[in-house]
Amino acid sequence: MIATSVEQLLNNLEGTVQVKADRVSVIDSRSLQLKVDSIVYNAVFAEGLVRDTARWLLWELGQQLGIYPSSIHEFYMAAGRGELPKSCTVPAINVRAMNFNTSRAVFRAANELSVGALIFEIARSEMGYTDQRPTEYVSSILGAAIKEGFRGPLFIQGDHFQVSAKGFAADPGAEVNAVKDLITESISAGFYNIDIDTSTLVDLSFDSLDDQQRNNYRVCADITRFVRQIEPEGITISLGGEIGEVGGHNSTVPELHAFMRGYNYKIGDLQG
Repeated sequence: MIATSVEQLLNNLEGTVQVKADRVSVIDSRSLQLKVDSIVYNAVFAEGLVRDTARWLLWELGQQLGIYPSSIHEFYMAAGRGELPKSCTVPAINVRAMNFNTSRAVFRAANELSVGALIFEIARSEMGYTDQRPTEYVSSILGAAIKEGFRGPLFIQGDHFQVSAKGFAADPGAEVNAVKDLITESISAGFYNIDIDTSTLVDLSFDSLDDQQRNNYRVCADITRFVRQIEPEGITISLGGEIGEVGGHNSTVPELHAFMRGYNYKIGDLQG
């Protein structure tokens, strides 16, 4: 049911959650598991202050219960240093439609199988055709974690935050800024993992691999610098890149090397 006011939204949680000014505390976690559906429903389908309050509640309740968006950066760095078993993998799941229900199923499986790290992700294009902005997306996942009794970090990722080749050709600055705006919105919502996809700018008409990859690594480095400037204090956003657009041909190791040489040169001493 959509609450008609913030007061009604909070009254429905009486005896379960206590809200004093900007502080939220959980009185009865079991009762919250039964009632969290209504908070998620309002976070998705309500409007204005009721919607925003429901989303704020889910964030704060998650913090209280030890459920919090996080960056997987340090985990990946440890894997790169060989500090994790080689058999260790991180499943990444594109949750699109029916986010709350799908995420509940993911958390049930994670609890049953004692899964630690897993990634929830959604692409720029998927946000468009599912009509899910970042805050709604994160709210649904937080609600699902609360519902299923999951505890621990949530790795939520912007997958294929892609620069459109057509948009870039028409107005490079405007297209790159559109991706930067989405990244800003997403980080504010709790997306602490971003896949920068500038692979659409690869131009295979050039003979040399460096020329083919130049716009790819140049724009990717520019967006990397932007992310490092806006990331929250104490959080290193995990960043990924793309060296070839899906379709056409399989990417090669020399293409990867060409991209990384150019990218590393462009970012200099900056953390990639």
